[in-house]
Amino acid sequence: MKKRTVALVSAAVLTAGLGVGATQLATAETPTPSPTASPTDSPQKTPARKGGHGDRAKLDLSGLASKLGVDETKLSEAVSAARKATAPTEQTKPSEAADREAARAARQAAFAKALATELGIDEAKVTAALDELRTEREAERAAQNKAVLDQAVKDGKLTQAEADAVQKAADQGIVRIGGRGR
Repeated sequence: MKKRTVALVSAAVLTAGLGVGATQLATAETPTPSPTASPTDSPQKTPARKGGHGDRAKLDLSGLASKLGVDETKLSEAVSAARKATAPTEQTKPSEAADREAARAARQAAFAKALATELGIDEAKVTAALDELRTEREAERAAQNKAVLDQAVKDGKLTQAEADAVQKAADQGIVRIGGRGR
């Protein structure tokens, strides 16, 4: 009986998660292009790398330049050079989560070191600035996720318990909330 209850609750949570994803896809709007300001008037972000991870591959150049106290153009050139210097020579896919985390940390450290070298800045300062930007981005993403789930509850698409379960799954990296899908 207990296994059946767990299976039913699991199925309900999975259904709720799929419902949120389907709802997001169904209600997604195509943004209308709007005029943009000149590069000196607005923050620039580097484009996502081909085959990359969308928003995760973007770097807030304006924010990083401000934190490091360098010119945004100089930073953009240094980022390009650092990315080129730290580009992987072969595609590897670690099988264990700990291996993936270690590989990610190693790539980030190599990038920070290469960027510090390109800019002639202390590596610890670059690492701290990158960590601050990452923390800010994660906080923004968490607020967006909460807003999506709160709206789904408000609209009656999810119960609060279902929204809490989806949030828990998102926190553990099992699902993404409000993604664009693939």
